[in-house]
Amino acid sequence: MSDHSDNISLLYQVSEVVAKSTDLEEAILQVMEEMSEKFGILQAFLTVLNRNSSKIYIEVAYGLTPEQKERGEYKIGEGIIGKVVQSGEPVIIPHISDEPGYLNKTKSTTRNDDDSFICVPIKAKNEIIGTFSVKLKFYSNRSYKNELQFLTIMASMFARLVRSRQDKIEELEKLRLQKLREQGLYSYNDRVTSIVGESGKMQEVYDLISKVAMTNATILIRGESGVGKELVAQAIHDQSPRSKKQMIKINCAAIPEMLIESELFGYEKGAFTGADRLHKGRFELAEKSTIFLDEIGDLSPNLQVKLLRVLQEKEFQRLGGSETICADVRIITATNRDLEELMLKNEFREDLYYRLNVFPVFIPSLRERRADIPLLVNHFIEKYNNLHGLDIKRISSTAIDLLMTYHWPGNIRELENCIERASILSTDRVIRSHNLPPTLQSAASTHSRVVGGLEAILENVEKQMLIDALNMSKGNISKAAEQLKLTERIMGLRIKKYQIDPVVFKKFRRKAD
Repeated sequence: MSDHSDNISLLYQVSEVVAKSTDLEEAILQVMEEMSEKFGILQAFLTVLNRNSSKIYIEVAYGLTPEQKERGEYKIGEGIIGKVVQSGEPVIIPHISDEPGYLNKTKSTTRNDDDSFICVPIKAKNEIIGTFSVKLKFYSNRSYKNELQFLTIMASMFARLVRSRQDKIEELEKLRLQKLREQGLYSYNDRVTSIVGESGKMQEVYDLISKVAMTNATILIRGESGVGKELVAQAIHDQSPRSKKQMIKINCAAIPEMLIESELFGYEKGAFTGADRLHKGRFELAEKSTIFLDEIGDLSPNLQVKLLRVLQEKEFQRLGGSETICADVRIITATNRDLEELMLKNEFREDLYYRLNVFPVFIPSLRERRADIPLLVNHFIEKYNNLHGLDIKRISSTAIDLLMTYHWPGNIRELENCIERASILSTDRVIRSHNLPPTLQSAASTHSRVVGGLEAILENVEKQMLIDALNMSKGNISKAAEQLKLTERIMGLRIKKYQIDPVVFKKFRRKAD
């Protein structure tokens, strides 16, 4: 850039500007103009990571038009800027034209551009919150080591203002989405189209998916059988940079122990009797994609050791082979078993558990998200109308009441089977209570009585009364409160306590009617 004294002088000016300023854009544009004048910077821009959407946006730019700045949007891992956010390591490109990873999203660079590009991360407490990048003329005698050191120091000076801007952006987005939800224009699962549900519990799941999808972190999905763990795995893959390739799935409990090793890692020709050709395993097929290992708690001790090697070393060998194969594979696992208890029994390796449990995602049971039942019912009615050529228009209030009070040991899988059966049995295009399985119609067989003390029983009754009132009033809080002889304020507090979303009832009734 320049000599040492010029660098020190500019850094002093930068520190003065940043210390006195409370506005990110004002401070950085002032610094960028100074840099351009002294060191011939062609372009410079600062990006901020939005942790809610896992996207990176250009917030302040020098040398870009407003239209070019607007185009500067990146996913984590995408392009040079995305890779710097993902790795936390700076990147130096002496010739932009020689770098295929330079995406030129802003459309501000020509194909034969011979300029240089440097991008450094901006960190706050070891967390990557954005990047600082400059485009400058290429000189054969340019010392990129000095450039990098200078920009890294500047990035650290910007960190306070960038963190403040990041918090403000995310808070404004949160308020905007809250307003849209109140108007019925946005639902939590708009971000994850393969999963149905808008309850508070599912909002937490969607937030976790959006945060982890763009990373390469190993994920352990936990939850009861039938809650939709595979759907969550698929949603993570679909939002990841690996989504262009198909996710490879395998159920560890469905394949005999003697076969699962060859299914996972493949085998060489002649490895055993009947191995008349080379067979590629699931890990090899999942190269540069995602592998989903369901029922991971059922893996044998021998397979646990081999999987641990893949996680640690990123490599494996085919059965009967000596060649070491590198595995660029994102691993997502799932289980409904208590892995901690299995570890105590020495049935599951502790070191494997900690390797798999890097980012745990807990999927709530249907009992914990009853407010989603009307939406799920509507979804399954539409699904089986299309699949079986039916014309079910709605479900009766008494049938919904039965669904809302049942304890659902089989979770969403059981609910889906229930709606399919009821749709086929219906004779007047309406699902009625007598179309539902007998287990839902008998209080004795549903085991719906709460086990616990008086307080637990009263809370369960209170929650169910709130749900029933909202169900009858089609989500109208005022009418539901009037029915229960409560004030709207008390009704609101109770709804908040039990994490009930009135919009669910309103939207479902509108569709069903």
